[in-house]
Amino acid sequence: MLHHTPKEIHERKALRVNPAKTCQPIGALYAALGIHGCLPHSHGSQGCCAYHRSHLTRHYKEPVMASTSSFTEGAAVFGGGANLRQALKTIFHVYDPDVVAVHTTCLSETIGDDIPTIVKQAKKDGIVPEGKIVIHANTPSYVGSHVTGYANMCRMMVHYLAESTGERKNQINVLPGYVEPSDMREIKRLLAVMGVPAVLFPDTSDVLDRPQSGRFEMYPKGGVTVEALRSTGDSQKTLALGRFASEEAAKMLQTKAEVPYALLDLPIGLAATDRFVEALVELTGEEPPAAVSDERGRLLDMILDGQQYLYQKKVAVAGDPDHVIALTEFLVHMGMVPTHVITGTPGKSFELRVKGLLKEVNPQAKVKAASDLFELHQWLKNEPVDLLVANTYGKYIARAEDIPFVRFGFPILDRPGHIYFPVVGYTGGMRLVEKILTALLDRIDRDAPEEKFELVM
Repeated sequence: MLHHTPKEIHERKALRVNPAKTCQPIGALYAALGIHGCLPHSHGSQGCCAYHRSHLTRHYKEPVMASTSSFTEGAAVFGGGANLRQALKTIFHVYDPDVVAVHTTCLSETIGDDIPTIVKQAKKDGIVPEGKIVIHANTPSYVGSHVTGYANMCRMMVHYLAESTGERKNQINVLPGYVEPSDMREIKRLLAVMGVPAVLFPDTSDVLDRPQSGRFEMYPKGGVTVEALRSTGDSQKTLALGRFASEEAAKMLQTKAEVPYALLDLPIGLAATDRFVEALVELTGEEPPAAVSDERGRLLDMILDGQQYLYQKKVAVAGDPDHVIALTEFLVHMGMVPTHVITGTPGKSFELRVKGLLKEVNPQAKVKAASDLFELHQWLKNEPVDLLVANTYGKYIARAEDIPFVRFGFPILDRPGHIYFPVVGYTGGMRLVEKILTALLDRIDRDAPEEKFELVM
């Protein structure tokens, strides 16, 4: 499909070809699913909501529920207030969620619908039943990316729901970033093993990776409860994992309830997980349990066992900024050489951070935010690499250039089961090492002449 991508690179300022991101509402919808008993609501056209739901469904292989204001030409001219009022009336009468999380689309943002005022009037008119909650986030698709939308919805969870009683609870808050349900479960497991009481929000574990029971559940057992979200204003501290997805919510919680926060990378790989564990050690004042130290040791052992195949291998990486930053550091620590590193999400801090990580290893590496897969493909034509790490869309580039490929990040549309295996923590690091080594060794086997086709590598 991509064999005709030209090698010659021309500067593009107003055009994206094969974007390395998707739109804000998808991230906002995903974040909203991390609240227990919540129905995400797309304030825009039916087509937008259908695309966002189908995209998430294809990634998670699970039904993704969301409602829509179903804009038509009339709403485009006169505004979507009447549509939202009717939608809320239907939602609470038919589906009875505890929370409705409204996110906007391009059309409703362009019109300029005042969501808080519309919802306030709906409450006065009895359309929103007593005890039910409606929150909202502004998420126009023509700004940012799905990561931005996720961050905006997390920030508005704090805005609408966090409360402070003035008495600090023996707990911390953890903002996990735009990660998989399995990653959120792994973070909760590490917190429990370390003996740290915490509120993790949002939390999509047991929502989008629920076990098969033979029954449809509109609102699965997973998700952070409203009660827990309210208590976040009384927590001792917030750990924000990932600058792009988590810091804005942590900042708002600090401003609103004076809960201090620490900004950490996503705990992907050895060093980033070390920093996460160290942050927990500072809170508990106790050394990590033996189980955690053993997990770290097993990850180290895997890296050492595969070092002869990892060392000095050139890698191209594309994905969400928080994921790519942590993964780049992990690749460097494994002795690999990140050569081309991009994200589709805007943000100069991404470029500064990645270039800092590569300063001693590969100062000539190409690093760019708000880039696209077309540009990455052109870079690869001019300077080939030994491995490509990206989401499903990267497989077309890998096929065109005959590069070993590892699927990583969002979305992964062409493989089932990935959502059940974390990439965070020491355990997730082991999975990443295994996937990278498998891709590289499969290529060695594929290309080996008969006399070099070894039984033991």
